[in-house]
Amino acid sequence: MDLKINGKVAVITAASAGLGKNIAHALAAEGVHVVLFARSADKLTALAQEITAKHGVRAVAVPGDMRVAADVKRLADTVNATFNGTDILVLNTGRAPNPLRATLDETEEERWQEAYQNQLWGTIQVAKEMVPQMLKKQWGRVIAITSASVKQPMPHHSLSTVFRAGVTAYMKHLANEVGSCGITVNCVAPALIDTSHRTGTAAYTPEQAEARRKLTPLGRMGEQDEVCGVVAFLASTQAGFITGSSISVDGGMIGSLL
Repeated sequence: MDLKINGKVAVITAASAGLGKNIAHALAAEGVHVVLFARSADKLTALAQEITAKHGVRAVAVPGDMRVAADVKRLADTVNATFNGTDILVLNTGRAPNPLRATLDETEEERWQEAYQNQLWGTIQVAKEMVPQMLKKQWGRVIAITSASVKQPMPHHSLSTVFRAGVTAYMKHLANEVGSCGITVNCVAPALIDTSHRTGTAAYTPEQAEARRKLTPLGRMGEQDEVCGVVAFLASTQAGFITGSSISVDGGMIGSLL
């Protein structure tokens, strides 16, 4: 399927590794120019070179921190100067502080502040700088990566779920406010995604992996490429009538009807 986004410009946050990196590759494979934003300058530069060599699109590395207003402003200025604005914004963030704990055991204010800054405030800072570029174009796609725990809380995930639920609420409000300008805003909520083949090490013990496989009717872990495919579709022209939604990529783990 031709997603009709060849030549568009995408900004991807937390893009230096993992899901952010794979999303950048997935969009570049559709002919999208990509702007990569993360804290690791060396990794970003190497990834930009890799993407350009593999997909033949422009890839620009902008090192910076989503939590730092000056860095986010520099990102917006770079995108404006290089591409005259962005068309697609993928708001990916890092994980909550480890180790994950039961809700009443999350008693350290520092951990709550770190999770808030990384997952919610950083997302908001980037959105409020980048979405106005879409308003000028009267077209855009905003896609936030959250978690299926927003819909069905998982044990020991409260530190993550609280702020990703906040991201979901922010995106729903934003969708209602910018839809008339041709901009869609959605969330992708993954769970049970295997990363071992990307990192080279097992993410879970065999016992943990088996327990997680049993949480889905499909009886297996999901692949990062399966998450990336949903993101790419939501960025497409064909997805223009989907907005304010949160799409689960969880192998059927969530048991509710809605």
